[in-house]
Amino acid sequence: MTEHRKHHPEPIEGAPMDSAPTHEVGVVFLFSDYARKHRIHIEEIKPGFPDCIAYTISKGKRKKIRIEFEFKSKNFYAHKHDPDECDWIVCWEHNWPAAPENLTIVELRREYGLGFNVWIVPVNNEWKEELLESTEDYWSLPTQCHEDDLVLFYFTRPESYISEIWKASERSHFVEDAGWKDGSDVQGEIQKVCSLDDPIHLEDLRRNQFLKTSGFVRASMQGRHNASEHWPYLYDLIVRKNPKVKTKLSKYLKY
Repeated sequence: MTEHRKHHPEPIEGAPMDSAPTHEVGVVFLFSDYARKHRIHIEEIKPGFPDCIAYTISKGKRKKIRIEFEFKSKNFYAHKHDPDECDWIVCWEHNWPAAPENLTIVELRREYGLGFNVWIVPVNNEWKEELLESTEDYWSLPTQCHEDDLVLFYFTRPESYISEIWKASERSHFVEDAGWKDGSDVQGEIQKVCSLDDPIHLEDLRRNQFLKTSGFVRASMQGRHNASEHWPYLYDLIVRKNPKVKTKLSKYLKY
């Protein structure tokens, strides 16, 4: 894949939209399709909280559902909504691991086949050997990390390269006792996908015409970054330097 790709929203199939929504209005529009498929009857969509009143019918009984639409589920918390006054959050992306248990989270991105993201996570010297010697582990992950997401581990100085590619075995979740540091964390189980014999150095990323302007390169790989929109270019670079891993990564090629 060498042709230039503009960074448009991800394409989705089997939906009344060609591309993934980029705001809450798109979520509302997609929910109308979801509701039809799942036989959810919409009684009212209105301004103010909650956004929608709907119901299902089971064994002749009608069950009321109070729904709030959000682009990302954690916006519910940011908007200071009362979880006791709502039943469902319908969102494009579920990024709130600590969501109250009484709330049902309907994550539409999963419903329309966008099943994984790609994350870049830095690893400092203290923990590098553990990754290299393991095939399964329990790790600190981004709060939005889902089951089957790819995690590209970036080894910090002196290496300054990506050499380990893992996948999340479960959705990341909140834990009160991090174990590796004082206080809480968001963690989850991970499995190794492959190791790179020829790692992807920071300088490789800086020389790549499509990756050099990405947020993770401009930040010199500090922090945890969602690299999903740049995954086609990262994939090309990884496979070009490491042809042996192509088979293991081919199922993660979305384009």
